[in-house]
Amino acid sequence: MSDLFWPGDERAGALFADSALLEGMVALEAAWSAGLVAHGLAPRGVGVTADELLELLDGGDVARITLDAEGGGNPVIPLVSTLRNRLLEAGREEAAQWLHQGLSSQDVVDTALMLSAGTALRRLEIELGTQAQALDALAGAHRGTVMVGRTLTQHAVPITFGLKASGWLAGIEDARASVAFAHSVLPAQVGGAAGTLAVTVELARRRGLRDPEGVTVALARETAAALGLAPAAPWHTTRFPVTRVGDALATATSAMGRIASDVLTLTRPEIAEVAEPLGTGRGGSSTIPQKQNPVLAVLVRRAAITAPGLAGTLHTAAAFANDERPDGAWHAEWATLRDLARRTVVAAAHTSELVAGLQVDVVTMRERARAAGALLAERDAARALVEETPTGGECGR
Repeated sequence: MSDLFWPGDERAGALFADSALLEGMVALEAAWSAGLVAHGLAPRGVGVTADELLELLDGGDVARITLDAEGGGNPVIPLVSTLRNRLLEAGREEAAQWLHQGLSSQDVVDTALMLSAGTALRRLEIELGTQAQALDALAGAHRGTVMVGRTLTQHAVPITFGLKASGWLAGIEDARASVAFAHSVLPAQVGGAAGTLAVTVELARRRGLRDPEGVTVALARETAAALGLAPAAPWHTTRFPVTRVGDALATATSAMGRIASDVLTLTRPEIAEVAEPLGTGRGGSSTIPQKQNPVLAVLVRRAAITAPGLAGTLHTAAAFANDERPDGAWHAEWATLRDLARRTVVAAAHTSELVAGLQVDVVTMRERARAAGALLAERDAARALVEETPTGGECGR
């Protein structure tokens, strides 16, 4: 994928692409189908695998399903219709009849979203780990590199660049923990028409199974496990799984944005204490050829500015998730989560490249710190305070 409105979007690859969402929806249909057969709720031979279902679709189906999704407000309705028609054409009438039985459109979309989120979070964990290694090395290499400390944009007391890099590292590690937790608890969505799984319970009763409710719960758990997701009670209108992912993504962009903001300050020509890694065709200007713009940090900061608004939209949608199935709030999440996930992964790729190749001008840092005599004011004030304090323990009286 690529996006002229979001340079670098191709770094996210197929994350949350239409094809990825389609594959996720098919994965749930297949896992549920297999579960129905395994528990004796559907006849043997009606189960279909994800590969079988995907083979039924041709190259133009994604576009057709996308257009037809408007009619019912979601892509599941035309997807299931297409798959049933293809199964009928293949002479598998019973498989067509049993496909999607007991599921809702929201089950299918939500589960596909969680599968796509898992792929994005896994990619993000890798990028954050790469950044943590680079920052740890940077902090160690510059633990003694003195530089000007800045507070409220003004020179303050001296610090070391190692300390600054350690601060960056702390933020990345916090984000990494948040992302890992969100990834570990991604749930499947299996609730049926109104979150009761009533169809499945009724099927179990009609089959004469001893514990219809227990069979239904086991089916839901096994379906989640087959997809590599956590089992969960239906969450059609309890949208914490979505907001949790959004918050983890926004936390990551905040941590990376803080690094970018510092780099943008320190790369200013009048400061010039760090520089971005060079790259072919990177950092140029259409007007001033000699400029070397810190474009990696610019693009990371862009993501950090926009991510909180997207995460906020997810929280607003969660608050408006009314009744047993939402009317519009659920629909507002899909593209929002896609954009937030892709943009965060792109920002992570930019940040990994930035911190791995960051150039530190040790000489400029030290000279500026040495030239700013006023930076020793705090130390001198403390020394004067100690020298003026009476001896003999009077300072503790």
